[in-house]
Amino acid sequence: MAKLVSKVYGDALMEVALDGQKVDALYEEARALGSVWEENPELAALLDNPKVVREEKQTLLEQVFRDRLSPEMFGFLTTIVEKGRHKEIRAILAYFIGQVKEYKKIGTAQVASAVALSDAQKAQVKERLLETTQYVDFEIEHTVDPSLIGGMVIRIGDRVVDSSIKTQLYELQKKLYDIQLA
Repeated sequence: MAKLVSKVYGDALMEVALDGQKVDALYEEARALGSVWEENPELAALLDNPKVVREEKQTLLEQVFRDRLSPEMFGFLTTIVEKGRHKEIRAILAYFIGQVKEYKKIGTAQVASAVALSDAQKAQVKERLLETTQYVDFEIEHTVDPSLIGGMVIRIGDRVVDSSIKTQLYELQKKLYDIQLA
């Protein structure tokens, strides 16, 4: 259900952004608003409190965000709270950010390697990803996983490229078990 809600509201915000030619501005505001929600769990808790009536929630939003957000983003935020969908704000913003990245052809990848990659290696990975995908830029999150032994695992959305030694050893082990001695 939350996924449907985030899609419906995220698509609506994307439509507003495209119609008003404010994709970049609303994208930055969505990222900032997501950070605010992440860093201030008491704000979410206050909005979730059933003892706080809707009008008080609207007043709170007005005091905190009216002068800090564009009219489009502020109106969007108040609509979400008015409709009682404030619990899904982070999911809606995450969906919208993902939609903007797709629109701007910015890929998101997670790269896990056995050892930390140098800046030159990171640049080489990014260059190779740009060559082999339709994206024009990438946001890459690098992590170190010593259990990989060597190589790396790259995740882009639901696609995974696993060239780790750990996986290669596992595949070799499976093949060896399949061999029957005569």
